[in-house]
Amino acid sequence: MNGRIDQFFHLSASGTSIRRESLAGLTTFVSMAYILFVNPSILGAAGMNKGAVFTATALSAILGCFLMGFLANYPIAIAPGLGDNAFFTYSVVLAMGIPWQDAMAGVFVAAVLFTILSFMRVREIVIDAIPQDLKYAMAAGIGIFISFVGLQGGGLIVASKSSLVAIGSFTVPTVWLTIFGIFVIAILMARHVPGAIFIGLVASTLLGLLTGLIKAPHHLISLAPSLKPTLGVGVMHLSVMTDPKMWAVVLIFLLVAFFDTAGTLIGLAQQAGIMKGNKMPRIGRALMADSLSMLGGAFMGTTPTSAYVESSAGIAVGGRTGLTAVVVGLLFIVSMVFSPLLTVVTTQVTASALIVVGVLMASALRNIHWDQFEIALPSFLVVIGMPLTYNISYGIAFGFLTYPILMTAAGRRKEVNGIMWTMLFVFIVLLYVLNILPK
Repeated sequence: MNGRIDQFFHLSASGTSIRRESLAGLTTFVSMAYILFVNPSILGAAGMNKGAVFTATALSAILGCFLMGFLANYPIAIAPGLGDNAFFTYSVVLAMGIPWQDAMAGVFVAAVLFTILSFMRVREIVIDAIPQDLKYAMAAGIGIFISFVGLQGGGLIVASKSSLVAIGSFTVPTVWLTIFGIFVIAILMARHVPGAIFIGLVASTLLGLLTGLIKAPHHLISLAPSLKPTLGVGVMHLSVMTDPKMWAVVLIFLLVAFFDTAGTLIGLAQQAGIMKGNKMPRIGRALMADSLSMLGGAFMGTTPTSAYVESSAGIAVGGRTGLTAVVVGLLFIVSMVFSPLLTVVTTQVTASALIVVGVLMASALRNIHWDQFEIALPSFLVVIGMPLTYNISYGIAFGFLTYPILMTAAGRRKEVNGIMWTMLFVFIVLLYVLNILPK
């Protein structure tokens, strides 16, 4: 059995093992398990049944991880994206006044179009056309972004009316869980201890339970809630697509999901050393896995799925093949039965892992041609745009909007392919639809 697994996932060729891939999958799962509780909370604010959303979240993640592992053989996990669910609830349902059932129809249509674009290899062509420097910038930007998420989740950085962000209060006990986790992971990594990130997560959790900062679950086993309240709702409300306003919603979901996943895949592939000559092997299969999981999730009743940046935690532990993603999928299956145990993995626990992984991903900055300003500025805007706008797609937009113009100004117009010019106009349309550009 071990030999068949090795042969199917090419473990030996990738310099890894079943044990290492399993540890990587467990680390990734622990880092992203919060989505099982955050997604129902956000979509619940839109009026959706939280129990059904919990089950839909788990099932769509299982589908996505299995597809990514078996089809593409990538150590990248898939689950409903945080940015998309927030846009669904706060922008579409609450701000635009669209019922969640109608909004889910828009998500389903976007998922269908997403899948068609993947079959036609449009997404693969676009990703291959992105310049190498911008791909490095995406990797580094995502690293800084998830570090920022970790600092915020751990309470080390808080919101401020005067300066937008400020240092958190060290009198809050849970902040010290994050600080403890950072030092445990950092010391173990400095000593080259395998599985340092996972050990740090476990140590932080145990400290939280022993000190009472994390409440122990009241019971261990709980059956998954029924999917009935959300299953197929989007399909049943497709008649609303005659409203032009709904197609604007579809366009936004489509573009945001497209570039969120593209940027994340590129960044994680850079970190894992998968990129070959500025291209991702099997990228078409990875994008198909992402598209099919988005389609399945939309039918079950959740917002678009995407490749998860938390996969970087598993990659940092040594995950290099699809076995990592399969392990994550298996753990999501287990989570549907033992969901009460997941409550002990708080944001303060996972924050330390995100902060440390951000350091590892930021190393891609060294590969950017900073001595060429026409490349340096777009790359910098990608890197700084992601954390400051709290959105991967906006960071990518800043780079894509400036790269063709500056390359032309530098007399290097022939080095800019037609797809990059097309993307410039696509992002202008996206920013216009989002009311960021004046009308």
